[in-house]
Amino acid sequence: MERTPALKPLLLLDLDGVLRSFPPMPPEIAGVAFESALLRRAVTGEISDEQWRQEVGPDFVGTPGEVITEALALVRTARRQCFVALLTNATTRLEADLALLGLDVEFDAIFSSARLGLAKPDPEIYRRVLAELGYTTGVFCDDTPENAAGAREAGLDGVHVPDTAALRRALAVRELIPPTVLVILPDRDEAEELADELRADGWGPCAVHRDMLAGEDDAEDVDWVIEVTTAPDGTPASAHRDELDDLAERHDGFTGDG
Repeated sequence: MERTPALKPLLLLDLDGVLRSFPPMPPEIAGVAFESALLRRAVTGEISDEQWRQEVGPDFVGTPGEVITEALALVRTARRQCFVALLTNATTRLEADLALLGLDVEFDAIFSSARLGLAKPDPEIYRRVLAELGYTTGVFCDDTPENAAGAREAGLDGVHVPDTAALRRALAVRELIPPTVLVILPDRDEAEELADELRADGWGPCAVHRDMLAGEDDAEDVDWVIEVTTAPDGTPASAHRDELDDLAERHDGFTGDG
């Protein structure tokens, strides 16, 4: 595998619960499918995905799940400055699912536990990935606390991200995504008033400028943009995107990336 210059930060990401979601599974099926001994055989490649499903029974319907679009947008942003790799506990079906979801092209490298013969949270799986990529450390995000802890034991910055908001904050405070959020409103006076309120609350720098719609000659067809880079607690504004989203919506506006 081609190695990436060590100066480029490494970001490792879990798949399920971070970038992919599934509909609820009937408890009686989940109890069999995720029984620890059987699941471990499936995710370490001891048995194939087909064999795993046969063990669970005919009511176990296969689905590739759904992409969490907001999380994918964060991955694409981070990939502009990071080497982004997927590290997931998965069966032998992973590659087919990623292709069906269009996720096979969203990473610089993909590591499946079924192919490595090891599963998270075993620290050795993280060490093997680091060695393969030529890194000594990096950031690893997972929705399972035990997996994040295993990554820390292997020398990674393991972060528990139970939802997309937590993922966004983790990437923002580690400077893996840009800090600035654009709060975009249709009215100049309202934008300037909101900028004053944000500055008074400790946000910064809250500069306001006009953003004319591309291809429009009518000066009325403009938006007014408030650039927000730092939150009152000193963290990047992008770590508080949900809060700024709600604020913009209350003023008939929306947010964008800085």
